[in-house]
Amino acid sequence: MSVLERVLTQEDLHDEHLAPERLRLAKHHMKAALVDRLGLGAMASMVRERTESRARSELAVACHAILNTSDFEGVSASERSELVQEVIDEIIGLGPLQPLIDDDSVSEVMVNGCDSLYFEREGVLYPARRVFESREQILMVVDRILSPLGRRVDESSPIVNARLSNGYRVNVVIAPVAIDGPIVTIRKFSDRISSLERLVELKSLPFWYAQMLRWAVQARQNIAVAGGTGSGKTTLLNSLSSEISHAERVVTIEDSAELKFETHPHVVRLESREASIEGSGAVTIRDLVTNALRMRPDRIIVGEVRAAECIDMLQAMNTGHDGSLTTLHAGSEQEAIMRLIMMARLGMDLPTDIIEEQVSTALDFIVMSARLADGSRVVSHCSLVLRAEDGSCELKECVSFDAAQRSWSLQCEPAFIEQALQQALIDEEEVETWRASLL
Repeated sequence: MSVLERVLTQEDLHDEHLAPERLRLAKHHMKAALVDRLGLGAMASMVRERTESRARSELAVACHAILNTSDFEGVSASERSELVQEVIDEIIGLGPLQPLIDDDSVSEVMVNGCDSLYFEREGVLYPARRVFESREQILMVVDRILSPLGRRVDESSPIVNARLSNGYRVNVVIAPVAIDGPIVTIRKFSDRISSLERLVELKSLPFWYAQMLRWAVQARQNIAVAGGTGSGKTTLLNSLSSEISHAERVVTIEDSAELKFETHPHVVRLESREASIEGSGAVTIRDLVTNALRMRPDRIIVGEVRAAECIDMLQAMNTGHDGSLTTLHAGSEQEAIMRLIMMARLGMDLPTDIIEEQVSTALDFIVMSARLADGSRVVSHCSLVLRAEDGSCELKECVSFDAAQRSWSLQCEPAFIEQALQQALIDEEEVETWRASLL
């Protein structure tokens, strides 16, 4: 009698509702059989010394040999490849996370303790079929993720943010902060969306809107991209950055280096660093913004302003570093202005009206990104930031967006277009064609 038949009755073996349990039992027995056949030392050596593809191939051969024994007669032919894949993922991969990491259509993976694993695809959340069986299994996968990065998480330091070599962003929270088990969130960044043209193809904005934003970058307008969590701010920032001239020196500053400059020849990428366990060695975004001013940048791109570095960013925009780009969390253009003022006050204790004047003279555009009810992401409203007579910020809507109709309309032509024409920064014939398309 096979291993599975000794655990389940023949009637159970054919119950489709018990398929996951049958596969789980088979998986445990498969791993035990692998240890008996190969030995722990040989398996560890295989994982450590072979390339991942070769280790997977050798383990697959051993797994199929074990499946041909009488102990696994209860495993159907359709379940065999799935069983081998899951076993190998647990030995040298990231367990239940591995197929989600390998799936390019998945944009985010969320582990909520044991028995709860979700992923996001095209802006919609789905429960994963495979889940973790224990807290120990989650912590083992976390260790595999963090160890190559020289990072660790434990009770004394229960929260960690890290970036994988492929650019994916990882956040881990464990006990005592996480009550119901280890929490792991992995944000994936697709290389498929790296230009305004690609956003137009995805219908995230119309061509004429993308053209206007392209000219704004070429005319060295200071732009802030605002929106909620997961609304596509970094993707839009990356697309705008791709329009920067190759003749310019670009300095990027991020918490986790996510911006892609694969074709730009002159980019300096800086990444902040958290304090060590001893509490030393921290390098903040503000430190990097201050240092970037000494690096002869033509453009400064801050992945996200969220604290005191805001005042340094505004001062950089006001002291000759035109064409700077950044993102921030805000639900509207008005909220974006208020957040900028609030964050700037963290960096310098000045009256609100003085800081608001700094914002009004530094910033040219606020572009909103949004995630719609169906999960799709769009570049929605856009407003010009103007300086009123009293020095306060005045917002003038440039592009409006109707979410119900999913339509955009130009409310006013920004003044920089005419200015850029006079300075020969953009092509006159191209502008005339653009204007005609809007009639």
